[in-house]
Amino acid sequence: MKRLCPLLLSLFLVPVLLSAQPADFRWQPVAPGVWKATVGQAETLTLLSAAGIQPNREALQKLGTLPFPQALKASKNERTDGKVYLRFPLVRDEQLFGLGLNFKTVQQRGTIKTLHVDHYGGQDNGRTHAPVPFYVSDQGYGVLINSARYITVYAGTAARKDSKNPPEEMNRNSQKNWKAQPYSDAVEVLVPAAGTEVYVFAGKNAMEVVQRYNLYCGGGVLPPKWGLGFSHRTPTLFSDKQIMEEVNAFAEKGYPLSVVGLEPGWQTHAYPNSYVWDSTRLPQPQPFLDQLAQKNIRTNLWINPYVSTHSPIYKYILPYTASHTVWVGVVPDFNLKPARDIFKKHFTEQHIKLGVSGYKVDETDGYDRWLWPDVAKFPSGFSAEQVRQTYGLQFQKMSDEWFREKNTRTYGLTRASNAGASALPYVLYNDYYNHKDFITALCNSSFIGVLWTPEARSSKTAEEWLRRMQAVCLSPMALLNAWADGTKPWTFPEVADQVKEVMQLRMQLLPYLYTTFAQYHFEGKPPIRAMHLVEGFADASTVVAGKLDATDNPYAQAIRQDIRDQYMLGDFLLVAPLFADEPKRKVILPPGKWYDFYTGKLVGEGETIEVDQTGKPGAIPLFVRDGGVIPMVPPALHSPRQDEVVPLTVRHYGTQPGSWPLYDDDGTTFDFEKGQYSWTPLTATRTANGGLSGTYQTQSGKPFRYSSVTWEFMTR
Repeated sequence: MKRLCPLLLSLFLVPVLLSAQPADFRWQPVAPGVWKATVGQAETLTLLSAAGIQPNREALQKLGTLPFPQALKASKNERTDGKVYLRFPLVRDEQLFGLGLNFKTVQQRGTIKTLHVDHYGGQDNGRTHAPVPFYVSDQGYGVLINSARYITVYAGTAARKDSKNPPEEMNRNSQKNWKAQPYSDAVEVLVPAAGTEVYVFAGKNAMEVVQRYNLYCGGGVLPPKWGLGFSHRTPTLFSDKQIMEEVNAFAEKGYPLSVVGLEPGWQTHAYPNSYVWDSTRLPQPQPFLDQLAQKNIRTNLWINPYVSTHSPIYKYILPYTASHTVWVGVVPDFNLKPARDIFKKHFTEQHIKLGVSGYKVDETDGYDRWLWPDVAKFPSGFSAEQVRQTYGLQFQKMSDEWFREKNTRTYGLTRASNAGASALPYVLYNDYYNHKDFITALCNSSFIGVLWTPEARSSKTAEEWLRRMQAVCLSPMALLNAWADGTKPWTFPEVADQVKEVMQLRMQLLPYLYTTFAQYHFEGKPPIRAMHLVEGFADASTVVAGKLDATDNPYAQAIRQDIRDQYMLGDFLLVAPLFADEPKRKVILPPGKWYDFYTGKLVGEGETIEVDQTGKPGAIPLFVRDGGVIPMVPPALHSPRQDEVVPLTVRHYGTQPGSWPLYDDDGTTFDFEKGQYSWTPLTATRTANGGLSGTYQTQSGKPFRYSSVTWEFMTR
């Protein structure tokens, strides 16, 4: 057998070796504190392009300029085997957050994920409703991989032999401190594409990193005021008469209601969908919607994008659909303008013009057997994988534009989202139903620019029902989803009054909630904030030694106990939910003094306290930081109308002076984007005798829909 000469052999090998050599990133500034690099040939369909982001450069400029993060200067990339490999350094005690809507863990260092739009299946493995490829470091930076592919992230799990800070080799047989997971000093990412875009966001802390990310994506959504009221989804086959009876029961019993959601039965055909009103259950949709509007109640329609042969748009949409069907309905390719136009024409004329205020967009997430397979072909030429990663984003963006043309805001529900969604008016939900994990998802949502609702559907006990409803009322969307079993807020009589109280509290907090969402829009601060985003908060999570088990834990791996069951709602309010059969819990207070929301009494200062409701379940534990200002209105059955003026009570907590700007606009239109809004400083100052006095200063000619302002000093 002949041997190749060394020269010929080198000619074959050199190109291969060169293509696999790691290279430095070429970072280019694209906004204050934001940099971008392109590796290889980036694809045209990306997450940010699907979301149609418009960076808020003015707000980014207000955050100030920062240098490129020193920690990332040694980052490397390479292209090999038609894929992109990325490597970002880590220091020893660095913590990582984000990487999608996770339900089990908040800290993500030491995890492996393949980020893939899917129904959440009970494991934080990357298959989730919002697999956002963005991670935040407590060292003051964030990294976004802007690719619509199934990206695999090794978040500090792999040890390279060329590492400058390698793990120590150990002997399990003789060293008791042997660890199954050696130390890793890098995040490594595999992008299954020939190229990708990578963004870096800098910040003085983790919160500022998240702010820059949200602002680069356009700023957070500012919902209409009615969207922050209480939403109730009625059983799927209810008629107009039954829906109205349900609405009247809420009013008669004194339970707030702002939005009614109609489930699949509103259509003539569902799974797949006709998008046509069913004449047997809703024979006169216009008068029905008008009647609800007269009661100051909005209507939201359930849909999924899969078109039935019985739909009037079927023959028009057919040329712009995929090779495979979902529930035997054709799958529109929204990358094509004709497909978007067909949906827009039907939905605006048959729903929005009649008074429909929003949509619940279901079934865009997965379970592989309930979505198109990755072998499907789309007429736009984009792969099934790319379409799956962006489909939820595309529908959110498309439908938001329908309402924008009417100069009216919407606020709906979606099952799938991804990077770039901050400004889109949708809240994520799913069919999973673990209460504790729902709260963990709330915490995680704050890192990745999405909103999540821990909706209530049903419960086994009255206590569980109360605890679920309490958490629901302190989330981005207060939602009771009774589509299947007709659950009502008063289903469990023994806690009906307590449920009513927390629903009323939700309505009282509307000025605080609305201002918190305005901060999301104008400043990028998420309304729900994991504790690691709180200034000065020290990581108090613990690592528990793993117990050796030949089957369940053969390597005796340690278990990290995350701070995953408490969060901040806005600047001042700490929420510590309780769970069924767990009347006691620990609450970790950030630095400074904290006060009980209900009584104004001091509960602790930068310490861990215990809440004990043994005996009879009480109100959800809420705490306010020293100097906190909480604007509130009287309890109401509905969100305020656009021209409604109500009295305002401003609560102050603690002994320190405090100030907070109250936001207001018309609550309905996009006129706030043209300057029609106000920030009214609410200020508590020290008086000559050592007490506190409250003042406020309105802006002439700007919206301020409060008839009077009364101060209430809770701490005496």
